[in-house]
Amino acid sequence: MAGDGGSNQRGAADAAPATGDLLVALGVVGLAAVVLWQAWEIPVSPIYAKVGPTLVPIMAGLGLLMFGAALVVSAARGGWQTEDEKAITPDRLALGWVLGGLALNVLTIGPLGFTLASVLLFVCVTRGFGSRQPLRDAAIGGAFALVAYLGFAKTLNINIGAGLIENGIEWLIATVRGR
Repeated sequence: MAGDGGSNQRGAADAAPATGDLLVALGVVGLAAVVLWQAWEIPVSPIYAKVGPTLVPIMAGLGLLMFGAALVVSAARGGWQTEDEKAITPDRLALGWVLGGLALNVLTIGPLGFTLASVLLFVCVTRGFGSRQPLRDAAIGGAFALVAYLGFAKTLNINIGAGLIENGIEWLIATVRGR
C-alpha cells in the first residue's frame, strides 16, 4: 500500500485470511506439536531433579508453538507479506533444485554415506540459489561435510552415516595410528 512505509497493516473489516500464510503458520504449529510430542517421549532418569534431557526440546517446542500461534493470528488478519511481496511469483525451478537436493540426500545417505550425500545436497541447493559452478560447490560442500562428519564421529562419537569416504577416513586414521 503506497505511502505507508511498506506496512501491510489493514483494518480488521477488510482483511481476508491469507491462505498460503495460514498454511505456513499451521505447518509451524504442527512442527511444534511433533517436537513437544517427541520431547515427552525422551526417557528421563530419576536422578534429574529439575533439569534433564527434555528441557531444551520442550523450550524449543513451546517457542515454536508461540511463534506458530502468532503466525496464525497474522495470517488470519491478512498475512505478513506486503503487497509487493505478494505480487512476486516464486522461482519454482530453484525450489525444485532445493527440494530435489533434500530428497536426494535422504535417498543417498544410507548407501553413499553422510559426506557424499551432503555434497550432493550442497550442490543442488547452491544450484537452486543460482550457482553455475558445481565443481567448486562440491569442493566447498565436501569441506563442510567432512568437518561436520569428523566433529560428530570423532569429537562426539556419534555415527551420522558411514560410507565410502568415511570408511576411507577411518582406515587412514587406523593406519596412521598403527605406525
